[in-house]
Order: sequence, then structure tokens, then C-alpha cells
Amino acid sequence: MQDTFIQAYPKLLHTEVAVAGLWLAHGDEPLLHQWLIDALRPHWRAQNYAIKRVELVSVKSWQEVLSELSSLSLFDDASALIVTGNHKPDKAVIVELERFAQEAQTEANGHSLLWLTSKQDRRAQSSKWFTPFTQYGHVIDCNLYDERQRQQLLQIQAQQFGLKLSQEAWQLLMSHTEHHIISAYQTLWRLSYLFAPELAANNKSLAANSNGQGNDGSTTKTTSTNVALDISDLQAALVSDAQFSVFDLSEAMLAGNSAQVAKIIFQLQATDEPTTLVLWAISKDMRQIMALMDGQDPQTLGIWRSKQGLYQQACRRQSKAQTLQWPALIYRCDQAIKGIVRQPAWELLLQAALELAGQRLFPIK
Repeated sequence: MQDTFIQAYPKLLHTEVAVAGLWLAHGDEPLLHQWLIDALRPHWRAQNYAIKRVELVSVKSWQEVLSELSSLSLFDDASALIVTGNHKPDKAVIVELERFAQEAQTEANGHSLLWLTSKQDRRAQSSKWFTPFTQYGHVIDCNLYDERQRQQLLQIQAQQFGLKLSQEAWQLLMSHTEHHIISAYQTLWRLSYLFAPELAANNKSLAANSNGQGNDGSTTKTTSTNVALDISDLQAALVSDAQFSVFDLSEAMLAGNSAQVAKIIFQLQATDEPTTLVLWAISKDMRQIMALMDGQDPQTLGIWRSKQGLYQQACRRQSKAQTLQWPALIYRCDQAIKGIVRQPAWELLLQAALELAGQRLFPIK
């Protein structure tokens, strides 16, 4: 049986699952692998599985896997084996895995094997080693193919944290974290401590207690009314210790307020705001303006209705010739932040911010 992660994950969270047999999770998102383990762990605990790990350092490591699957414990009903690594099983091991999977289906063998591996293409999925997992086990595609899936998965995590974000708040979160799923998840975790501290503390306690296993071995689930967050809540939570934030910088740049832009940049520098975050804010607005000047619709670009007037105002200050030089300036800022060029990063960031505000200091090289 084959499923995508987004299809399999909610089922593992909310329904009882027969975990015996073969499981294969392939993908290049390590966080999804960990979430899968966290979702299966309560089921393993509830069914009295001993959880073990084996790393495949070579093809021979599969012999250790087979040895664990055939072993018996005096204290546990069965073993749940988490296997990591990309070494494929040879023919002899494939035969043993197929026999193990068939026995698990007939309940002659209660062990569980979860193999976490990198993304497998169509050619790999047609190989003989893949067949026992598709024919007798569970294959979970731990890859995200579009932003809709990414947000859908993060919404599930937000619900686990007791949070419910508005659509505009989701847009801000994804933009702020540059569509990076780990950063977005960490931000949701921090938000849960700000807006749903009781549930966050409870989740932390459950995680420490065998990831949600109750004293009787059953799976413990938390229920709570989700806290609704809008864009103002999220923006306030994302503001750093600085007097100004990058969102204030964006407002000043789009409004063409050069004096305020310089004031904010100097304040952000003085409070050690990450230069990468400042560059993100500048480059995001530059890309939006270039797209608008190319005739794209602001709503399609995800520009909030309340800010469309500011973006249109910024477009009227610029010429096509000026905006064509912006990618080179953004690239030079990135080089300065990484130490590739000797010019101070904050100096270039100020130049870029003022350029967007309509105040050109120097010709762009």
C-alpha cells in the first residue's frame, strides 16, 4: 500500500493502527521522518513494542536487521525496528523481508520494521527490493511537492499546538520563514507558548512521557479549543527586541520615507537584527514591485489588500531601467553577508533599502 505523508499522517494521529510488518518512508525532508516516528511511537508503546534502531552502514547491516526481527524478548511482545540508511537489501535479504511481511499479515510475526531512506525515483520504485514493501507493507512518500501541501501539513501541526491562523497570518508566516518547513514549525512552537501556554506545557509533558503514552499504555490525546490568531497577533509575535522590525522597514520603504528607512536600518544594526532577515524583507518587496511592473496581479502575488496601495505607490516611483538593476544589488548584499565581498553588509542593505524607497545613493555596480 502506498500513501503520501499528508494522507497517512492524520490517520496515524487519530486512529488505531496495526503496526506489525514492513514500513518504508522515503523522502528528503528529515522533519517528516521524525514526525512519522512520533506518530507511530504511541502505537508501538500501546502494543508493548520494544523500540530499537539500526543504521545501515553497509549491505551486511541487513543481517543485523534480520537478526533483530527474528529475536524474542521476555519483557516485550515484539520489536519496532527503526532502520536508517540507503543501502539496499540483496536478493537473499529481499526473500527474508518478503517472508517476514507475509508472516506479519497472518499475525505469525508481530515485529514492526520502519525503514527511513532518501527519496526514491520511479526507477528505484520498480526495483525488486521495493516490491515487498509495496505488496505486503506500507510505503509513505515523505516529500512535499507544492506549497499547498506544506501549509496543509503545518496546519495539522498548528492544531496540535492549539492554534488556528487566519489566511493572511499563514501568508505572513510562510513569507517570514521563506517557506522553510522546519523554521515554520519552530515558529508555531514558539507561538504556542505565547498564545496557548497550557496546551504547550501539556504537549511538552506528553513528549517527555513516552511521547503521549498514558500510565495504562494507551495513547493519550489532548483536546483544547484552538486559539485564533490573525495577522496582527502574528506580526506582534514576530517582532524582535529591536525598537523597529523588518515590517516597519517594509512600510517605510514602500511609502518612500527615506529618513525613516535610514533610522530603522541604523536601529536594526544597533540591536543586532540578523542581516539575512533584513535582506529577506528588502528583496521580497523588490521582487513584488518588479512583478507588479511586469503586469502581474497583486492578489495573485499574495499581496494583502491593505498594502496594495503602498505597493502601487512604490511602483510609480520606479522606472523599468532602475528595477532591472535590483537583482545585482540583492546579490551583492548576499555576498557581503556571507563575507565574499569586503564591503560592509549593513552599508549595502542601507543602499538597497533607500533604492527601494526611491533615493539612489550610488550607481549599482
